[in-house]
Amino acid sequence: MTKSSENKSAQHSAAMQKRKEKVAADVVRAEQQRGVAILLTGNGKGKSSSAFGMAMRSLGYGFKVGIVQFIKGKQLSGEEIFIRDKHPEVYFQQMGTGFTWDTQDRASDVAAAEASWAHAEKLLQDASYHLVILDELTYMLSYNYLNEEKVLNALRNRPAEQSVVVTGRGGGEALRELVDTVSELQDIKHAFRAGVKARKGVDY
Repeated sequence: MTKSSENKSAQHSAAMQKRKEKVAADVVRAEQQRGVAILLTGNGKGKSSSAFGMAMRSLGYGFKVGIVQFIKGKQLSGEEIFIRDKHPEVYFQQMGTGFTWDTQDRASDVAAAEASWAHAEKLLQDASYHLVILDELTYMLSYNYLNEEKVLNALRNRPAEQSVVVTGRGGGEALRELVDTVSELQDIKHAFRAGVKARKGVDY
């Protein structure tokens, strides 16, 4: 090994040791043991996909999972097929109206949102659920289909050990303030804008 290689190796080892010490210190500081609230937002692709990845993670440990999908439900998706066929024990509820620009009926959308929220509220009061996913809930707040304070109170007062994942664009500052983690997906480039159709098994 040359002197230059030895120096690079030593520098790398020193840098990794510092990183290891920092990670260890962060682990020590994280003393709280409780469920977390996560918001997956932004204009980028992958918010719901990430949430369903967490559902798979929880199911892998044998935890109880509940999912309520707002907006979606008209078009069959791979995640719906997987959950219904392979994991029928998962509480899975869809609003079923499709996208709001399809229905163009506010009164009907509000009624459907409130009916779906009743399922979500039930899950958020049940301590046996380790993970609750509220897919596209943010739109219900942005469009004022649901009462914001009622939703926030349900999220705030859920069982201490229960984690909840909310997905969708927007949702308001109050929701961002309430949750523990906010991840914002950026839209840098999207195949659809280049004329590529949505791909089964990738996009839905």
